[in-house]
Amino acid sequence: MSDPYFQQLFADRVGGVNYGQGAEIYKFEKIKRAKRKALAERPERKLIDFGIGENDEMAPEFVRRMMAEEIGKPENRGYADNGNQRFKDAAARFMERNFGVKLDAATEVNHCIGSKPALAMLPAAFINPGDVTLMTVPGYPVAGTHTRYYGGEVHKLPLLAKNGFFPDLASIPADVRRRAKLLVLNYPNSPTGVVATREFYQRVIDFAQKNQIVVMQDAAHIMLTYEGAPFSFLSVPGAREVGVEVHSLSKGFHMIGWRIGWVCGHERIVRAFADIKDNSDSGQFLAIQNAAAAALDNDEIPRQTRAKYHRRLKKLADALNPLGFNVKAPGGTYFIYARAPKGVSGGPKFETAEAASQYLIAEHSISTVPWDDAGAFLRFSVTYEAASEAEEDALMGMTRERLGGIRLVFE
Repeated sequence: MSDPYFQQLFADRVGGVNYGQGAEIYKFEKIKRAKRKALAERPERKLIDFGIGENDEMAPEFVRRMMAEEIGKPENRGYADNGNQRFKDAAARFMERNFGVKLDAATEVNHCIGSKPALAMLPAAFINPGDVTLMTVPGYPVAGTHTRYYGGEVHKLPLLAKNGFFPDLASIPADVRRRAKLLVLNYPNSPTGVVATREFYQRVIDFAQKNQIVVMQDAAHIMLTYEGAPFSFLSVPGAREVGVEVHSLSKGFHMIGWRIGWVCGHERIVRAFADIKDNSDSGQFLAIQNAAAAALDNDEIPRQTRAKYHRRLKKLADALNPLGFNVKAPGGTYFIYARAPKGVSGGPKFETAEAASQYLIAEHSISTVPWDDAGAFLRFSVTYEAASEAEEDALMGMTRERLGGIRLVFE
């Protein structure tokens, strides 16, 4: 079949005239296809899915009940635009109560339809052709994608074990520093599970001030912090003068599909985000914002969420360690970031984490997410579905049995 006339019209940012004709498959789509194939070929074998990156339970019943009530209110039917004050006030209370960060809810907080759109929109406020966004890898790519859309460049900062999975800011070339406008961080870090220290954030603030760079800290996993109490980038002196923090109710409040979060920090950056948002969407449904406000005022939700996933992480580490993975429960997130095996004794060798991941799915119905950006690692998520601790223990037993029969080689 011949190409449509508009094949020549696609923008270069999405592939130009070659859009839709490449054979490359997005990593997570490749995993989904492999899982479907494994289920089709071995329907009798349970898929052990450590690849899911979203909470396995619904938002609490009282939040869902409030959502149902709010849906029926006529005043919630209209456009939300840049949000209602009820949600902003709740977000500000949450920040002060949990992190000691006092915000002006009218000017220093603005809702977003989940953190992903915020990370996509913020580059529009700063990036011109030739400008640079500094991004850690592995990591969530959306801010970098939109940087390129605007003609900017992405400079990758590998998260290496030898650096404690923190970026080496001193390694950035002078020419890159001169052109850089944004530094995108994500702590607690996905996928490594590392929690930022105050000393690290202070170095980031000093770096941003010296080089006149704006910091975007993605705090999606902040309430899943196990090493000490969760703390915000904005709680470190000077942080509000150099950037913003992006929050989400997805991870800590079981509101994955609700798509609600907020951007907070320097008033001018929050205002710029709001201006761009005004030209990008018409705001999240007010019923969702109001239900989310009620959730933010209930500290028991993230406390229980944190306890659940910390318990599961410790169980998974205990299951993986006798098999050669040499891991420990992370400081945050619901991921264990483990060095990928090099192969199987008497069997195939793995040049990459992706090769190891595909083998585990295809041959043993065990799903993980591979990362090869800064060494070969597998990401194990503990968001698998299990209705009780007994079911968790049964799944860990199945994991030990299945992986133990493979004889993985790590050196």
